[in-house]
Amino acid sequence: MNKIEHIGIAVKDLEKSNKLFAALFGKPNYKIEEVTSEGVKTAFFKSGPNKIELLQATHSESPIAKFIEKKGEGIHHIAFAVSDIVSETKRLQKEGFVVLNETPKKGADNKVVVFLHPKSTNGVLVELCQEIE
Repeated sequence: MNKIEHIGIAVKDLEKSNKLFAALFGKPNYKIEEVTSEGVKTAFFKSGPNKIELLQATHSESPIAKFIEKKGEGIHHIAFAVSDIVSETKRLQKEGFVVLNETPKKGADNKVVVFLHPKSTNGVLVELCQEIE
């Protein structure tokens, strides 16, 4: 793993949260994007080299809607940048981590992603991200 790519935060109201984080960082988000396959609308903020992704559910069956229903708003996942997502996924499986999607899928911010089940990562949903070239 190369670095922390971003921290994902589940929110109920993206517009309201965008205003809050714009005030916190002193600048607006740099991107808003919908990921239909995941049922989310996202907004990305930068703070120095770090990124924060806000995630709002677009329907009641999305993973974000279920997360907020169960745990409320807050940190949803930590994403790590990887150079070769397929090799890294295989390596982590051999180490005993439970992978939620073995085949990388398109995520937000020009990435392909794989998620590791929180039961195998001390309760933290881990996302592996690789830039789409």
